[in-house]
Amino acid sequence: MILSTTPTLQNREIRDYLGLVTAEAIMGAHIGRDLLAGLRDFFGGRSAAYENVVIEAKKVATQELEDRAQKLGADAIVGIDFDFEVVGAKGSMLMVSISGTAVKLK
Repeated sequence: MILSTTPTLQNREIRDYLGLVTAEAIMGAHIGRDLLAGLRDFFGGRSAAYENVVIEAKKVATQELEDRAQKLGADAIVGIDFDFEVVGAKGSMLMVSISGTAVKLK
């Protein structure tokens, strides 16, 4: 499966547009991660714990997007876009939404 944020693929022709595909992943944060992130905010630096949550959520959402496109018979997904939101009580969860257009290539 070819994944692209662009609307076209270089040197590949799109034969059919199969439709919009979307997926979401919601990942919770826990108190240990929150405490470490708070210390990082206070002392400066990057929060590896939260970065790992973002990376994992993107991976889960992208895999789900691919699975949904495969069910449509797609060879590729073009125009991929990510959206990140904080949800839940007191912003305790991260939601990653991903969308794109499933296509069949020539």
